[in-house]
Amino acid sequence: MDLRPTADQRALQASARDLLACRFGRERLRAAVDSPALDRALWRELGAAGFFALRLPEADGGVGLGLPEAVLVFEEAGRALLPGPLVAGHLLAGVVPGAATGERVVGLCDVGADGARLWEHPADCDELILVEGTGPDASAEIGGSDAPPVGAGTDAPPKTAGLDAPPEDAGSDAPPESAGPGAPPEDAAHAYWNASDWPTLAPLRSVDPLTPLARVVSYPRRAPRALDVPRLRREAALLTAALQLGSAARTVEMAVEHARRREQFGVRIGAFQAVKHLCAEMLIRVEIARSAVYAASLTGQSLPVIGAKVLADEAAVRNARDCLQVHGGIGFTWEADVHLHLKRAWLRLEQWQSGAKAEEALAEALLAGEVAV
Repeated sequence: MDLRPTADQRALQASARDLLACRFGRERLRAAVDSPALDRALWRELGAAGFFALRLPEADGGVGLGLPEAVLVFEEAGRALLPGPLVAGHLLAGVVPGAATGERVVGLCDVGADGARLWEHPADCDELILVEGTGPDASAEIGGSDAPPVGAGTDAPPKTAGLDAPPEDAGSDAPPESAGPGAPPEDAAHAYWNASDWPTLAPLRSVDPLTPLARVVSYPRRAPRALDVPRLRREAALLTAALQLGSAARTVEMAVEHARRREQFGVRIGAFQAVKHLCAEMLIRVEIARSAVYAASLTGQSLPVIGAKVLADEAAVRNARDCLQVHGGIGFTWEADVHLHLKRAWLRLEQWQSGAKAEEALAEALLAGEVAV
């Protein structure tokens, strides 16, 4: 397995970085802090650039790339602190009309994996896909029972963006799957389409000012969708890990830039041993997490995804804390971008696989002999 991106993949990543620097630079980031509502114009610009349709077949208007390329692009989105339901928009681009082009904003909420029931940007979403059930998911499925990964180890483009079956009629009043003949077991994982005003919500204050949240209290089950929920959860966890990786890498850059510029006692603080060690440890965390995330994008299997999410979460949170320490008192104030990276890292830590559950799954795999140490 070669974990090094190809020349084309590096060019794609560089293009994504340039695009985000032009469309969502620091001034736009700071403006979004004051007005956290989703920027629809920016969303359509991302759609026009192929951000959401990256893995859709070219025949369907997509770019026809695979999961490894999506991970590279999401790494750049995490680096830029790009807000919005990015993972949902990407994974559901082939399911919800208008999602691929950014004309419609779709949310994705897991009400069965860890019970969090968190829905990001609830006021900005036009539609919502809810997944539930205790069936196999990214944090529980160990071993080689996974579906073939999208775009991993093959030049063939994926049929859809991580979803095996075509969507059923949106807005159907069909009864819940559990009520009909041939319905899946009640504990099986399945998905439902919802209009944005169907679920009952409880207000929730988000730690990240750029990511409004609500907790889904109840929702109707009258529009089931034939989606591969385990795969949806698995890829959502991997793309979230890529966002964390990008944030972790950016905080290393910010810490080094500040250490080279800031002086104390007539000496740049980067000359101090303690600051050097902090920055070196940050870089090591990024490189370890990057190897794990890239490898998981090639295999697409559950256990590598679990490990990648754990390592990326750790790198994002600990690097943001260390970057804040390098910045000293400046880092504790809202005008410092490192503050935003830390809050976003905390939020993603709880999205699509919490750390505690992932560590339990890894421990079970070790005890079962699924992995070696």
